[in-house]
Amino acid sequence: MAEIKKITKAEQQGQTKIRTVPVAVTPEGFWCCPSPVAFQKTLKSHNSLHKPKHSPPTTDKKPAEKEKEKEKEKRPSSTTIRSVIASDEQQQQSNPEETTHHSIAVPVTVQERPERQKVETLPRKVAIEFGEPGSSDAKVILVGKQGFCVKLSVHKKVLVDHSSFFAKKLSEKDSVFACLEIESCEDAEIYVETVGLMYCKDMKQRLMKQSVTRVLRVLNVAELLGFGSCVQSCLDYLEAVPWVGEEEEEKVISSILRLKTEGVSVVTTPVLKRVASSSVDPPKETLSRIIELVLRSKEEKSRREMKSIVLKLLREQNGNNVAENFNETIYSSCQSCLDTVLSLFRQAEETDAKQIGVEADNLTWLLDVLAERQAAEEFSVTWANQKELALLHEKVPLVSRYHISRVTSRLFVGIGRGELLPSKDTRLLLLTTWLQPLFKDYNWLQHGCRSFDGKLVEEGIGRTILTLPLEDQQRILMSWLGSFLNGGDGCPNLQRAFEVWWRRSFVRPYSDRQGSGVSQTDSTSKE
Repeated sequence: MAEIKKITKAEQQGQTKIRTVPVAVTPEGFWCCPSPVAFQKTLKSHNSLHKPKHSPPTTDKKPAEKEKEKEKEKRPSSTTIRSVIASDEQQQQSNPEETTHHSIAVPVTVQERPERQKVETLPRKVAIEFGEPGSSDAKVILVGKQGFCVKLSVHKKVLVDHSSFFAKKLSEKDSVFACLEIESCEDAEIYVETVGLMYCKDMKQRLMKQSVTRVLRVLNVAELLGFGSCVQSCLDYLEAVPWVGEEEEEKVISSILRLKTEGVSVVTTPVLKRVASSSVDPPKETLSRIIELVLRSKEEKSRREMKSIVLKLLREQNGNNVAENFNETIYSSCQSCLDTVLSLFRQAEETDAKQIGVEADNLTWLLDVLAERQAAEEFSVTWANQKELALLHEKVPLVSRYHISRVTSRLFVGIGRGELLPSKDTRLLLLTTWLQPLFKDYNWLQHGCRSFDGKLVEEGIGRTILTLPLEDQQRILMSWLGSFLNGGDGCPNLQRAFEVWWRRSFVRPYSDRQGSGVSQTDSTSKE
């Protein structure tokens, strides 16, 4: 196990900081992928060096000592990173027998600074070295940000066999001992690990111990170095490992799509198949099958949960990437539910209350789906024209029929929210056909349906009424007033709509407002 030793003297001078980094050396005399934790600790220690330190209280010194300190601070160092590396290489070539050199001290050029600047605040450099200089015939120097330098003792043959980038660079070198420098290296840690993977016989086993994020970093560096077998191993790993969360999935997909390595488009197909399908099964058929399975489920809890999930997913898509003719499938399902309800209502006394409840819940859910897709107007037309169903309503026991009024309530809520904009004739027909049945079922809706929101429904009914011509508003609200005075809390409270209609009709008629320049629309919006 090779190690990087601390340079105590240099550390005291505030020039260089070298941490001990464990390195597993292979039989060839090279490291085998240094520990990521150890490397990160080294980087962390380096970053902490730039933080200002509090100097201890100073004691009175003699004038002669003060003058010596000032001269020492003024004296610049002419040694740079490259000069130290060059001298180190010369020493290696002149003394090939010395193969136990595991660290380098890298002083930094210090510019002249004001006299009062403390030594502790001067910039420091960190240098670490991997490999066995005595057995290598090439060096790769990674110069990172803030002077972080990593020196790799490597072998030409290994680099040329695995990396097209290094093969090209080494072909330009005529000397026996080659030295390659990569400046502005943003991810020195991963460069070290990627070069180390060139010495690993089983890269897959090594990558199994890494996270998806780290493998993506390795993939990026491997592509830059033209390390084809490493790119392939990373892609094999990404194809097999689970991706945790949408954020990680997006990282993988974006990284794969950015790959520009020659021939990668064929290799990446297995990875992308996880999120893209070449299946000939049209989306409409798949969605139709999902809708059918949900509607025909016999398990109430599972059916309710899947309705919530499907609606949420469709809401997230907001109509995007969903088959355009998917609405036809939903309307077909609506008609099937309506036919079943009508058949059950025709049986009058023999009606199945539970089945009517299921079909009413299905219709309400399908209406939610259509409202999310801004395609519920046609449903409102269909429901407003269900005159036979409305006539049979009184003949069916209250315990069974009140479920159907949930559909009417949902339509009024949708119109009140602006989720659907049916024509005036449709709105009037809807109120004429279904408002009285809703009044009769309202008490049961409040007490028999857990998800029923009376305030929301009352607001929706009132707003729907107020969209009609004033004469229609008066007729419907006068009818409501009689029901409300007789039914009390068992009838929807439309007092807010009643007040608006009253002001429109009696307080300031429209004919009186024409001369004042205030439009009917403006007055209505204020109300």
